Amino acid sequence: MTVVVWIAGDTWQDCVDAARAYSGDFLLLHVSDHDVPGAAHGAFAGLFGRGHPARDPGSRLDDLAAGHATQILDAAAERLGLPCAKEARVGRVEHEVVAAAREASLLILCRDGDVSHVGPRSLGPATRFVVDHAPCPVLLVWPS
Repeated sequence: MTVVVWIAGDTWQDCVDAARAYSGDFLLLHVSDHDVPGAAHGAFAGLFGRGHPARDPGSRLDDLAAGHATQILDAAAERLGLPCAKEARVGRVEHEVVAAAREASLLILCRDGDVSHVGPRSLGPATRFVVDHAPCPVLLVWPS
């Protein structure tokens, strides 16, 4: 059994805690959205041309995102306390999560919208897409 745990935002702790109830091979997945660094790359190139790649703020944002992904995945692995694989991806978040779950037996994710009320608004757009398109069973965790 392969269990993919989507490590996202402020809710990752609840997902990791829920994952401990299962056994199998764990994959902790973090996805960084490509939109912000891409916009910074484009803005810099549009304003200053492509002649100064060392000063491109998009590269710095890419580095920051990679560092954040490493830190949060390490923290999640420590909290899980079980052997696991860690994967950091960059792209459209919802598409990357669905792609990572293709061979999974279970995908664990957390509600990330308005959790003060039950219903569809308790899911953000990316989470709604993942729930609707996941190729495996989904455990949807209510954040504490």
